Amino acid sequence: MDFNALYHANFKLFDDAVTDWWTLVKHLEDLKKDAENGLHQAANKADWAGVNAQVSKEFIGKTAGEFGDAHTQASTIHDILSDTRNELKSYHTQLTEAVTRGQKKGMTVTSGGQGGFTVSGTTRPDWASDPSGNTSAVSQKDVEGLRDEIQGILDKASESDDSAKTVLTALADQSKMGFSDARYKSRDAAADAVKEADELARLAKKDPDDLSVKDFDRLNAGLKKYHDDPLFSERFATDLGPKKTLDFWAGLSDAYRGNYDVKHERLDQFDDLQRNLGLTLAHATQSDSAAMTDWKRQMIDIGDKPVDGNRGGPMGFQVMSNLMRTGDYDDQFLKDYGTRLMATERKLTGNGSHENLLWRFSGGSSWLNRIGDDSGNDPLTGYLKGLSNSPDAATDFFNQQYISKDDPDNPFERDTDGNDRKGKVSLSNFQYLFEERGWPQETDSHGEDLFTGQNNLALALEAATTGHPAGELPTADTPAHDAGQAKLMENIVKSVSEDPKRLTGHGYMSDSMGQIAAEYMPDINRGLHAGFGSDKTLFPIAGTAATLGDRDLTRFLYTVGQNPEGYAAVNLGQHSYTTQLMQHHFEHPGAYMGDKSFSQAENLKQGTEHIARTAGQIEGLIGAGRAYQGELDGGAKDAEYNAAIENLGTWGGTAVGIGVGMATEPLTGPGGAIIGDVAGTAADEIIGKITEGAMKDSSGEVIYRNGEQFQDTSDSTYKMVELAARKAGESTGHRYPLIEASVATAAQDGFDTAGNNVGHYLQGEGIPRQLDTEED
Repeated sequence: MDFNALYHANFKLFDDAVTDWWTLVKHLEDLKKDAENGLHQAANKADWAGVNAQVSKEFIGKTAGEFGDAHTQASTIHDILSDTRNELKSYHTQLTEAVTRGQKKGMTVTSGGQGGFTVSGTTRPDWASDPSGNTSAVSQKDVEGLRDEIQGILDKASESDDSAKTVLTALADQSKMGFSDARYKSRDAAADAVKEADELARLAKKDPDDLSVKDFDRLNAGLKKYHDDPLFSERFATDLGPKKTLDFWAGLSDAYRGNYDVKHERLDQFDDLQRNLGLTLAHATQSDSAAMTDWKRQMIDIGDKPVDGNRGGPMGFQVMSNLMRTGDYDDQFLKDYGTRLMATERKLTGNGSHENLLWRFSGGSSWLNRIGDDSGNDPLTGYLKGLSNSPDAATDFFNQQYISKDDPDNPFERDTDGNDRKGKVSLSNFQYLFEERGWPQETDSHGEDLFTGQNNLALALEAATTGHPAGELPTADTPAHDAGQAKLMENIVKSVSEDPKRLTGHGYMSDSMGQIAAEYMPDINRGLHAGFGSDKTLFPIAGTAATLGDRDLTRFLYTVGQNPEGYAAVNLGQHSYTTQLMQHHFEHPGAYMGDKSFSQAENLKQGTEHIARTAGQIEGLIGAGRAYQGELDGGAKDAEYNAAIENLGTWGGTAVGIGVGMATEPLTGPGGAIIGDVAGTAADEIIGKITEGAMKDSSGEVIYRNGEQFQDTSDSTYKMVELAARKAGESTGHRYPLIEASVATAAQDGFDTAGNNVGHYLQGEGIPRQLDTEED
């Protein structure tokens, strides 16, 4: 810090800048609210199609988000400037006071060249008569003391000024276009994050053999504390660099490398380090600084190369994919990464004609994954887990083409004309991974087979179709289903319908399939409502509807119903949706216009009966699947079915997040999903009672049974639909006794239709005797 600059500082311009930034913050706060409440929410509710669904909607969402980021960045800059201004004012005061004290003691402070200064004592008037020759009025000790004091003030002022410059530059670099969402309340907090990033990156660059237990602990604790810090994560990642990032984790994971003490004293904390490192890198990829953009490009470029170069070892994709198991990585990075990853998969498998032997675990392989049981040598396992946290990237990935039918090296042939004549077919990434890929097999410590890759595939499909991270519920911010999500849903239903073993042979995927089905309940109802599927007023849908056929839905739901978790999700989803849909139509009795010659009351009655009939059909299909499974295992899994229903019930009325799908309705959310909570509503009450497994009517009769008997499911279905109509009427203040009396019969008709359809569409594929309606 220049002595003159601080001593003669005029802070008016600095004060004006701080005031201007505060004014800007307040204006941006208003713009942020307008953009979110108006622009963004309106875009989420709009019925987008075609290019608008893929481009305009995303652009509007990002634009609205930029206002929020602009407000955040302006707030941070204001706080840093204010903090720095206050500190510099304090140092200015300290400096002037020190100079004044020195003057009173007979010392003079003068500015020197290049911003320096000198301290000297005033000359004694009697210096000529002093035999010692001392000409100064003060001691040399006092002069040096003042000099050191002033230098200390200037050093602290320089540190304040330099750190402000560092963090403000880092903030600006976070986003080469637009604004950063980094938020700091003080300059020191931001400066500390940058400093810690530099120090931890230095430790991670060490040779694994030289990394001590103390270093390990410092890294783990620092990454845990700062992994969500924008400046820290970007600085750490770019300081370390892509190659050193891979070297670090590969070195720690190698059984033949690394510090002995670390491997033996901290092995039980490797999972924490993997988790914290992954979260840090994920946050770093959200930055589009020039350095981070280059980091992402380089990481993809070295993905198909051995980390140890000519010495071999795991490939970059194998190492990096394991660090993707935690955190929300940048969508575009995931898309580009996935494209190159699948290109490498094609290269190593002959376009999918044989298993990828290079990515199998062997005796000499590194144990690259410490979160869970699998070794992590198959990079698709970790990558798919990453996709499960990033819905948009997941949707894009699964809809990408894996191989074209025109590729001369395409090994895939299927019946292309319905006459069993084989021909080359194009496959999407979804079709290849779900239908064709040979997944490397591993076992856990107990010798049990592991299916982590396929399970992560199901989680990624859940995110890709629903628009929110797997395992979570849709919220008000979750957009309505778009064309890409609807297309993928159609392909999933069709694939399971074509070969149910794709799901029944991998039952651990059924919980995700059940959740997907639950969140597409409006689309499923349309597909099963024969002859009326095009009527948008009966089963309204926000966004793009998935076109689902009666045959494929029958086979799909029957298959999902054979798994306890899948059955529970669809069961509760159907009851929640049916109740809310009835409530919607009771509140808006003119919404459904099925027959123009009917009165409003007649159309309402007819529409509600259609809803009840379709609800019965859905329950019949999953009930048939459950009954068939009961025949196979002699009812051994019945307790698992009941437990699955009870477990979903712990989520409350939002167990599966299903709403009526109307953009104008308060209960509306994505693709028919509710926007959050139905606590206190008719649906909430019904779901709660179902999960108790013993819902009783006024006479004390149990009207919902979680039992293995198919007849129990049938009786429970029409009684629950009847109750749904009554509760929906009570909640709206519009009771319709005639409708309440007719919906049970409609539901029973739908249940019987399900039995007929199962018999028709699943000939010879395991149909339970209970579905013979003549016997019933």
